[in-house]
Amino acid sequence: MSVTYPTIMRREGFEAFVARLPAATLVRQWRDDSVAKVGGKIFALLDRDPGEVWCKVSDMSFDLLTELPGIRPAPYFARAGWVAISVDSPLEAAEVEAYVAEAHRLVAAKLSKKLRQQLGLDVSPIEAPI
Repeated sequence: MSVTYPTIMRREGFEAFVARLPAATLVRQWRDDSVAKVGGKIFALLDRDPGEVWCKVSDMSFDLLTELPGIRPAPYFARAGWVAISVDSPLEAAEVEAYVAEAHRLVAAKLSKKLRQQLGLDVSPIEAPI
């Protein structure tokens, strides 16, 4: 039986999605994983290609998601509220993408105000350039 991986669970799709998020950067680390960062802090990664998407989630999402099949606490990252989402999870590709985008927001929100401003992540409508 052949497994069809959603685009977000393949390197090209994961990296293309992350590249659209504000001030996000990508590096290859560890076993050549695609690692997404904002302000130098990791918010998501693709473990293998194709593979699991690991991302930071809220405490409530962590509790709910880890009850679902195919989603587990992410090894080494679980204590920081990360989950590992496999192809066997009931989540649709768009839902996985939404969790990655939310991970970006959660991590960016913890950056210093100065760094958020430098990255263009904390510009209020009044300060926004016209």
